[in-house]
Amino acid sequence: MFPFQIRPDEIIGEIQTFNSKLAQGLHTLSGIGDIEVGVSPKEVVYQEDKLVLYRFKPRTKKQNPVPVLIVYALVNRPYMADLQDGRSIVQGLLDAGLDLYLIDWGYPDGGDRFLTLDDYINGYIDRCVDVLRKNHNVDKINLLGICQGGTFSCCYSSIHPDKIQNLITTVTPIDFHTKDDLLSHLVRHVDIDLFVDTLGNVPGELLNWAFLTLKPFRLMGQKYMDLVNLLDDTDKARDFMRMEKWIFDSPDQAGEAYREFMKHFYQENGLVKGTVKIGNDTIDLGKITMPVLNIYAAQDHLVPPDASRALEGCVGTDDYTEIEFPGGHIGIYVSGKAQKLIPPAVGDWLAKRT
Repeated sequence: MFPFQIRPDEIIGEIQTFNSKLAQGLHTLSGIGDIEVGVSPKEVVYQEDKLVLYRFKPRTKKQNPVPVLIVYALVNRPYMADLQDGRSIVQGLLDAGLDLYLIDWGYPDGGDRFLTLDDYINGYIDRCVDVLRKNHNVDKINLLGICQGGTFSCCYSSIHPDKIQNLITTVTPIDFHTKDDLLSHLVRHVDIDLFVDTLGNVPGELLNWAFLTLKPFRLMGQKYMDLVNLLDDTDKARDFMRMEKWIFDSPDQAGEAYREFMKHFYQENGLVKGTVKIGNDTIDLGKITMPVLNIYAAQDHLVPPDASRALEGCVGTDDYTEIEFPGGHIGIYVSGKAQKLIPPAVGDWLAKRT
């Protein structure tokens, strides 16, 4: 005996309902129009090669006098932090009175094949930091790193502690060999030299596919089945397409920088071991003596909490603060809970250390 009965008329009814929703969905999607992202007004203040440095228009009269530079990851596009009105960490930080800048890395091409981590960290980031220091007539700025950009920010703060007043990291990998880091386990079995020597720049589509396969049912099957139930609501359908646009907007990765990051960070776990070299400098996280705020996501499948929390045992500062966000890697930027929790916490933390 089956624990339940399958009635043909119910099956037919479900199929008809599903087809009706699909038909309605085609009508909804055809009327959505262009998908807009990156909603906060901003101006270009510096450009170099593919890089563009933006400054966001303030949203408050009173501002923290020390500017904040957001360093995003090289993977995907930084408008995730400013996705749409009401779902924007950038808006929240501006409302918290921060003077906010952001690095947009652009889209690397064949001419960027041999860019190294030294070029990104001691080159691009350092020159952007100097732009802020000059524009605001300050010796030190605040640095906010997102994911891989947080790892870069830690490396930069270790090399140039004289230029950073406060360091903020969000969903940032530090220990790349934690037990629950599925991406790390996969990468350790890849011949990175052969990979890069064969491909040159690493296609963004290939990396995106690898990220999606970490949760294949949820990210490649279930969400599209769930979409059918949203297609009668134009706003919800537009929100879904906005996320899809970001997910599949994946820049290629400069080959040499990718090689270094995968080998020295993921495979060798050199950041916590103190063996990573950026240019002529060996990265010693103990040289991070400025205040540190580390924000991680409890349900993060890309940067597990333990991988991020490892920062506390590595830095040389006594002023270390952690915030656990009850969500995932992306939810920390776009969810309603994140908008209420993260920006005010960052604003208050910085205000106490200005």
